[in-house]
Amino acid sequence: MTREWTRKDLLGLEELSSEELLLLLEQARAFKEVSLRPIKKVPALRGRTVVLFFLEPSTRTRTSFELAAKRLSADILSIQAGSSSLSKGETLQDTIRNIEAMKVDIVVIRHAMSGAPRLVARTAVSSIVNAGDGSHEHPTQGLVDLYTIWEKKERIAGLNVTIVGDIAHSRVARSNLWGLTKLGAHVTLCGPPTLMPAGIEQFGVKVTYNLREAMRDADILMLLRLQLERQTQNLLPSIREYAKLFGIDREKLAWGKPDLLIMHPGPVNRGIELAPEVADGPQSLIYDQVTNGVAVRMAVLYLVSGGRQIRKARPAPSPTQPVGV
Repeated sequence: MTREWTRKDLLGLEELSSEELLLLLEQARAFKEVSLRPIKKVPALRGRTVVLFFLEPSTRTRTSFELAAKRLSADILSIQAGSSSLSKGETLQDTIRNIEAMKVDIVVIRHAMSGAPRLVARTAVSSIVNAGDGSHEHPTQGLVDLYTIWEKKERIAGLNVTIVGDIAHSRVARSNLWGLTKLGAHVTLCGPPTLMPAGIEQFGVKVTYNLREAMRDADILMLLRLQLERQTQNLLPSIREYAKLFGIDREKLAWGKPDLLIMHPGPVNRGIELAPEVADGPQSLIYDQVTNGVAVRMAVLYLVSGGRQIRKARPAPSPTQPVGV
């Protein structure tokens, strides 16, 4: 079935339909094949300018967006917090207006304030892509995780996905919650009560504070970074206690099914969320997520720029259908 992308921006997964999510995943699959070629470049965005406007620290997301834009043959302008006029008192909207006056096409923005990309998108002529806004959403990381699950399990519908960690402050958890449930996965959230949003069950997820219970039927176990800066807010007794109750080592890994797969959006606090032998073990998909980040972000940049869906080189199982259907 041919699907069409009609949005100028990508601001979050909450607002996307399941059809739009599928289109993004299928487009990412086409670009993943480009990344396996000897010459990893296509002219899809030749003549277009992509601005990377990152006002928070980032390694994986910023680098993969930059590499994605280069592989699409776009011109790139990178602006970070210290080099922008925001440090001189200019408003975010005025900064974007000045950037747009240079006739750019796409602005990828990361900001500490929830809702900043949406605020900018209201008046921006160029396409706005949310690369993470406060504790709200991180849509491209959510798409990376969806694609990685689909690639490894050949479906998303019907899978049991457990997300463990600081749910309350995690934009990654929110994007995954929206994407996974829309594509038919069963989502369980697990973590300390102080790091669990009140009333989150109303969004169709199961909540437990017991890691063994959360792992019992899980197909995917997604660990979140423990935001150590939250420790100053007395939300946890200690880092050591968190690691003991919710960190995954070889012993706890045995609580899950033999084919349980481990994911983490990074950066990993080794010895806290994951023991090194688990992070680097055969069940870990951490580096697959990093690899897939480039293809997914190529798909996002291509579609928000008005690109037409690239036909798949070979058929693949649908994320919303069981294997073999």
